[in-house]
Amino acid sequence: MLEVRGVKQVFGGVTALDDVSFNVAEGEITGVIGPNGAGKTTLFNIITGIYSRTAGTIVLQGKEISDLPAERLTKLGMVRTFQNIELFGQMTVLENVMVGLHSRSHCGVVASALKMPWAIAEERRIRTEAFTWLEFAGIPELAETVAGNLPFGKGRLLEIARAMAAQPRILLMDEPAAGLNSQETKGLGRLIRSIRDNGVTVVIVEHDMELVMDICDRIVVLNLGKKLAEGTPREIQENPEVIAAYLGEDT
Repeated sequence: MLEVRGVKQVFGGVTALDDVSFNVAEGEITGVIGPNGAGKTTLFNIITGIYSRTAGTIVLQGKEISDLPAERLTKLGMVRTFQNIELFGQMTVLENVMVGLHSRSHCGVVASALKMPWAIAEERRIRTEAFTWLEFAGIPELAETVAGNLPFGKGRLLEIARAMAAQPRILLMDEPAAGLNSQETKGLGRLIRSIRDNGVTVVIVEHDMELVMDICDRIVVLNLGKKLAEGTPREIQENPEVIAAYLGEDT
């Protein structure tokens, strides 16, 4: 599904990523972990077109996407969520999800402004489908709530519902469990599995090791901007270099 080949990122004189390479298999949940400052979010920003890399190549389903902007990547099926929840606070929960669907709308601004029959029909379809994604995320009862009034955990679920509404083939999630309590984190794990079961490949940057080890098929470990290890959760748990660099070692 996704190939990261020799990615390097230099900011001024600081090397944030150095020759990072790994593959993401279609239909799997891949975790990217590492200590603070390891380069995880920088890597996500390069993959999703927010940063221009210094060197390296990104390939999505056989197509090089290294220099494509974020909006083009969305149309190719790559969608991401952010560590800090990004919602339209003055819009309702349902309207926020409708934004994700509008990214694939066929009606133009003129047709919508003039309320042409096909535009009205499409808007009705978008509204219905948006509610379906709220049901998927487990928050249909919040449809008419103003998004800015949501508690943090519900806002995270809304962001995921909106991302799914954009019909991704691959979803990149940057620390989705940040700020969640243990019960919310367990629910998040179930939701991420449901996303995978709906045919979406998932890549997740996360610090919650219990969540990562529970849901991921494979894990990539970064340390000081370099790939330290890659393997199954069990292999990562038993890797002495990972234990020393990230999980801590017995003294």
